[in-house]
Amino acid sequence: MPGLMSRASTVVKAKLSKLLDRAENPNETLDYSYEQQLEQLQNVKRGVADVVTAKKRLQLQTDQLEQSVVKLETQARQALGAGREDLARQALERKSAVQQELQGLDQQIQGLEQQQEKLVAGEKQLQAKIEAFRTQKEVIKAQYSAAEAQVRIGEAATGIGEQMADTGLAIQRAKDKTAQMQARAAAVDELVESGALEDFTSTGDQLDRELAALASQTQVDDELSKMKAELGTGSSEPPKEIQSSTEEKQGTST
Repeated sequence: MPGLMSRASTVVKAKLSKLLDRAENPNETLDYSYEQQLEQLQNVKRGVADVVTAKKRLQLQTDQLEQSVVKLETQARQALGAGREDLARQALERKSAVQQELQGLDQQIQGLEQQQEKLVAGEKQLQAKIEAFRTQKEVIKAQYSAAEAQVRIGEAATGIGEQMADTGLAIQRAKDKTAQMQARAAAVDELVESGALEDFTSTGDQLDRELAALASQTQVDDELSKMKAELGTGSSEPPKEIQSSTEEKQGTST
């Protein structure tokens, strides 16, 4: 059972892959990939902007802390000048804490600057790759369109295209039906002539037609015999009309 299920899964995947391959349009796929890369580039740019923004906030805090250092040192000098060594010590202690905080901020700013440099470098590389892909994409799309047009022209010229194939099949079916109808018409004529198939458009049956043909032939023979008799065809004597006419001519000449 596991082997059968595995084979069924393989067959289904193969069928789906074939269907997807037929439905896939390279132009659409390339354009979609290009859009995805542009979206990645935008994400990198947003990342750079976020890093720069964070660095600017730390720099503002650094400026404020540096102003605090200057202020605390001034206050310590003033307190010491006024004989308040205790206040001067407190101001200097606060100044030291602020300076330590400044060191931590400086390290964070340096880290952000390094991250910013990496992101900017990655952005430039990604942008260059996207530009190269865009150029290659347009070339591939043009080549695919040209090849597709060539295939269509070739299929139309050779008749192997789907539409031309349908047209060829329609023509072949029409020829087959025409030949079949011609053969059937010839068969019907042959059967009618042989008498095997009765012609319902004519009156009488086969016997009636044969008797009518015989009567017609007898009538023709009778009329032909009468004409021969009238013209004297088949006897040594000329016809009476011709003989009397000859005798009259001879009497006149005498």
